[in-house]
Amino acid sequence: MFGFGQLIEILKKSPKKIVFTEGKDPRILEASSRLLASYFLHPILVGNEDEILEAAEESGFNIRGAEIIDPDKFDRMDEMIDLFCELRKSKGVTPEQAKKMLAQGNYFGTMLVKMGLADALLGGATYSTADTVRPALQLIKTKPGNSIVSSCFILVRPSATGENEVLAMADCAINIRPTEDELVEIAGEAAACAKIFGIDPKLAFLSYSTFGSGAGEDVDRMRNAAQKAKKQYPDLPIEGEIQFDAAVSLNVARTKCPDSEVAGHANTFIFPDISSGNIGYKIAQRLGHFDAYGPILLGLNAPINDLSRGCNASEVYSMAIITAALA
Repeated sequence: MFGFGQLIEILKKSPKKIVFTEGKDPRILEASSRLLASYFLHPILVGNEDEILEAAEESGFNIRGAEIIDPDKFDRMDEMIDLFCELRKSKGVTPEQAKKMLAQGNYFGTMLVKMGLADALLGGATYSTADTVRPALQLIKTKPGNSIVSSCFILVRPSATGENEVLAMADCAINIRPTEDELVEIAGEAAACAKIFGIDPKLAFLSYSTFGSGAGEDVDRMRNAAQKAKKQYPDLPIEGEIQFDAAVSLNVARTKCPDSEVAGHANTFIFPDISSGNIGYKIAQRLGHFDAYGPILLGLNAPINDLSRGCNASEVYSMAIITAALA
């Protein structure tokens, strides 16, 4: 079962560089000081060097050894501007416009990943989710075969047996109301993400209906998506449409869907829309006492993740490890 020790061991074998787009934020500085003390993940801090060093000194964090890159002094800026214009040529972006956009930490940091100067990026301590995702979509773009970026939360809770209980929930942060085909893509990405965290994925396409007990457009959408997913991923255990209680409770499953192999055992949950997904993971977090890690962005050509603006340094540290491990 998942533990951060597993991801750290992976990174020790192949250390990565991760860009923090908000280099002088105290939470970023605290997380960076912890990472620098461990030698398995190298932080790159974007921003004015004097301001970052001053902020670190004021907060009492040792960031000696961190790489600090100031967009105003970057010695490969001309090369970056040329590549930026090439990537955005369909929008007619001029070098002057590119230079202005690259003065922003989110765009500059994303281009460091695009140029291969970093392996991963973590932003959003002060930026909105959209401000982290937009540069990634424009510059990193989706993987071949993917049409969307989606997200997954990993929820972890210690169990009485001493092993962590680990669940995956998608999409709780990006796609407002996915289509059937988008739900299929979300399911495939969520299952792949779940495996990284030690989950043997058993997928439930959630609904207010179990096997036709309810009716409606959303019921049909989840049922059809589940059927498509079964065809596209024949090796994955998938069920749907199914209610949450039938997905997780063996007693309920025996009554509502006794012939299902997934019902009562589901651990990877595909929500019908962002509202139910966001509410669902937060109920698990606040009332179920799960630790929630995410949103982990899925479907991009490189690992780029978003922080909550309400995050603390411990969450930054954890998400940095998760993001780099995805590389």
